[in-house]
Amino acid sequence: MLRLFSKLAGVAALGLVLSTQSVFAYQQLDTIVAVVEEDVVLASELLSRMDSVKKQMAAADVTPPPNDVLINQLMERLIVESIQLQDAARRGVEIDDETLTSAVRTFAGQNNMTIDQFRQALVQDGLSYREFREEIRREMIIGRLQRNMVNRRITISDAEIDAVLDSPYYQQLLSDEFRVGHILLAIDESATDQAISEAQGQALQIVADLRAGADFAQTAITKSAGARALEGGDLGWKRAGALPSLFAEQVVLLKVGETAEPIRSGSGFHIVQLLEQRGAGMQTEQKTLARHVLVRPSEIRTEDEAEALIRKLHKRVIAGEDFAEIAKEFSEDPGSALNGGDLGWSTGEQFVEKFREALLSTEVGKISDPFRSRFGWHIMEVQDRKVDDMGDEARRNMVLQLLHKRRFSEELEEWLKEIRDEAFVEVRAGKS
Repeated sequence: MLRLFSKLAGVAALGLVLSTQSVFAYQQLDTIVAVVEEDVVLASELLSRMDSVKKQMAAADVTPPPNDVLINQLMERLIVESIQLQDAARRGVEIDDETLTSAVRTFAGQNNMTIDQFRQALVQDGLSYREFREEIRREMIIGRLQRNMVNRRITISDAEIDAVLDSPYYQQLLSDEFRVGHILLAIDESATDQAISEAQGQALQIVADLRAGADFAQTAITKSAGARALEGGDLGWKRAGALPSLFAEQVVLLKVGETAEPIRSGSGFHIVQLLEQRGAGMQTEQKTLARHVLVRPSEIRTEDEAEALIRKLHKRVIAGEDFAEIAKEFSEDPGSALNGGDLGWSTGEQFVEKFREALLSTEVGKISDPFRSRFGWHIMEVQDRKVDDMGDEARRNMVLQLLHKRRFSEELEEWLKEIRDEAFVEVRAGKS
């Protein structure tokens, strides 16, 4: 028996080198290959994980390492997973069946299958649907624990965000891209004042026609003397810093479809239209104004009684009774009941899936049918919707996400090392 506290940590430090013969021996008896705090790692878990990894490598046409190397790597992974799962259990981190089913449905959908089709596919591959679900649950629990524990270690200040936004690299990375249409009415250097005046009048007329709905590409083909005339005057996608300085300032102030006033240069009059724009400055988000009533099953109210009550309240609201008064009297959501069930403006991201689905699918001015979430039975009224331009907020959020992702990876690695170092681990190489 090899007993080590993990301040000596790492499977390499443990000197765990299992031969190919050991692998065959483990197949005969499901031995304990490691004790991790109050849990154990079984040989069957180790071999199952090794089989899965080898299949993945084969599918990706990757040659697996020798068994000894692979076993060492997988043993360490199973140890760290066990530490995290035990920590999650102590902290009450759970994934309920509704959330798990939603995740499995998403996974199946990514493979263009329903859950039933996915279950059948697993059976055909000799895999257990129940075991697959529990593996997904374990991964989700570990993911939730990591977010809970690591996020609290990360602090990103406004000054850090500002510094990134002010750096040349990120200004270029985060700047919007503009697709600009350009028309040039050329003027000779020796043109008379009358010729210049006529060209200016023609330019103003073209701008007026474009603003009235004339096709820009067709106008450019027939009127422009620019190098991209035959391409409909399309200059392609360019970031603000790459736009011609002559009209860059005007372009960034335009909305998509708008045409600027004619711009005079030594070569003539330039007409520009913003054809398309993409990037953070164009990001929008839909928000919904809604209110709801929540009825919870409890020790004194059965599930059937809760459903019966919400359906009764639904009929009263449909019949014309005031939604806010119903919510104040009956809703069991402490955060909104006193405000008549008002949830304010929301994108829905903060709500559980069933509630978010109802929020987004209910039409403005309508009352949803009663529906069940993991909190209880609801009815909802959607009062209004709007689309907000995110602009500067989107850029700051993008930088925040970039910084957070980088810090999360760094802090996660450090946190995993800490919990591994602090855990008691006894590795049993071939001992039953």
